Amino acid sequence: MADVALQSGVVASEEAADRIKALRRFRFNDALFHFLTRTAAIAVLVILAGVIFALIHGSLPAFQAFGLEFFYTQSWNPVTERFGALAPIYGTIMTSLIAMIIAVPVGIGIAIFLTELCPPILKRPIGIAVELLAGIPSIIYGIWGLFVFAPFLQQTVQPALIAMFGPIPVLNSIFAGPPYGIGVLTAGLILAIMVLPFITSISRDVFETVPPVLKEAAYGVGCTTWEVVRHVVLPFTRVGVIGGIMLGLGRALGETMAVTFVIGNAHKISASIIAPGTTISASIANEFTEAVGDIYTSSLIALGLILFIITFFVLAVARYMLLRLENQAGR
Repeated sequence: MADVALQSGVVASEEAADRIKALRRFRFNDALFHFLTRTAAIAVLVILAGVIFALIHGSLPAFQAFGLEFFYTQSWNPVTERFGALAPIYGTIMTSLIAMIIAVPVGIGIAIFLTELCPPILKRPIGIAVELLAGIPSIIYGIWGLFVFAPFLQQTVQPALIAMFGPIPVLNSIFAGPPYGIGVLTAGLILAIMVLPFITSISRDVFETVPPVLKEAAYGVGCTTWEVVRHVVLPFTRVGVIGGIMLGLGRALGETMAVTFVIGNAHKISASIIAPGTTISASIANEFTEAVGDIYTSSLIALGLILFIITFFVLAVARYMLLRLENQAGR
């Protein structure tokens, strides 16, 4: 009996030792995981701070040379070293605005069709086709826009717009000028095609999260499909839809290669959206390798800083809107 008790005690002590080792191993793994995740989070902040510091430091010569005039003048002359950012800022905002005006209703409409109206046999092919659009490189969009889309607009769409809005007092200045094919409108249309998959995919995914019981109850009381979408689906998923729209807007603001091919790269502001223009990213991509002198290089870096500020402002407004919506939903 004594031997049995001794053996039982030895086994118990070995099990206790194994448990202690396991607990120590788990504690070490948790500490290591905590350290790695915290390091990754801090690294993001450090990288962001480094980018901001590099942009501010690089743009100081331009701001010291031109001051606030850099923001509201459109002169861009590397020979005389006179630079202004107004034309690229205007082009960036206009092309993104045109893209969102077109892409938001079309993208949400496609998402509604896929989730509410599409026959099952077509849902998967259309969904895959939309997702494939997001995987096409931007330079392919640019080449296609320059050699296929721009000539089509020059020969058909732009002459029709000029003839249609010519007699209307305000719109005739917006759609004025010869049909070049390339220009702000063309760049906006290309951006609309590029951001469409992001808005559609995110909207479709959040629409599918709506509980079926809510839609079935709405149909049960006699609501039409439009009424279900308007009063049930969209209010339930508005936070996700706005997030997808802001993601597409961020892509449109920073797009470079596709816009560079089709916008015309003219540093001037025109009332007509058919006329050539430029954007911040297109100006940097076209001229940074050819920039000679500190002021020229600093002006391009200052454009990058302005684009960073615009993007940060847009994302901040988006976060504020989402927070307001979440608070309203909580009430």
